Amino acid sequence: MSDLLRIGTRGSRLAMTQTEWVAGRLRAAHPDLEVRTETFRTAGDRDRATPLAHLPGVGFFVKELETALLEGRIDLAIHSMKDVPTRMPDGLEVEAAVPEREDVRECLVTPAGLTRLGMLDRRMVKMEVGVMLPAAGQGALGLEFRSDDAAVREAIAPLNHPPTRWAIVAERALVRRLGAGCRTPLGVLARVDGDGMLTLAAYLLSPDGRQTVRQVGGGDAPNAVRLGTVLAERLLLAGAERMLAPEPGGHEGGARDA
Repeated sequence: MSDLLRIGTRGSRLAMTQTEWVAGRLRAAHPDLEVRTETFRTAGDRDRATPLAHLPGVGFFVKELETALLEGRIDLAIHSMKDVPTRMPDGLEVEAAVPEREDVRECLVTPAGLTRLGMLDRRMVKMEVGVMLPAAGQGALGLEFRSDDAAVREAIAPLNHPPTRWAIVAERALVRRLGAGCRTPLGVLARVDGDGMLTLAAYLLSPDGRQTVRQVGGGDAPNAVRLGTVLAERLLLAGAERMLAPEPGGHEGGARDA
């Protein structure tokens, strides 16, 4: 591949921390590769007054980076996976290589990213997943690139953690089938055990919080797309369809970070 790989990222502390983590592992895997980082401001960064649920359009934390990818100004974009819409623009992909996931648990005092930022201490209480399921993709990084860029695909391959990748693929397939977005009170978590079996749990609330639907399923991890889709169908049959509120602008994902 070329001896230069250009990575695009947002400028928040969490985004920069995550990007440097990826860049360091790319340099370790490819000692002759020069890795450069370019910072972008997204719509979600520029407008910090408007509630996220009221921002127009889709992918307001990723759109500028995706445009830079499609225009060839960068080769790779680093996202928090939970911010990446499940319906990708033509020519881009984000599920080819997914690094090992961080702790998915929510914390009572602040949004996600505490462990990577070194901000977790004993005064903070983690919510176990049996109490609160996380958002789809929480704790995972999204490495987005042009689908036809075989060199980048090869470069990021050593960063892939198969159990995390299958879990993320299943979670995103479920969200995609439901048509859920950032305003949907949906928790979903997939885990892969040592035998390659994937377990997927999802919990959906109605917008007013009065109705709930919960489903659990699983199977062989390589069937992650089908497993996520099937569980979504089960949620719909159990009443999820009438509980899914229309998403303004149809957008998905999003949580402002530090």
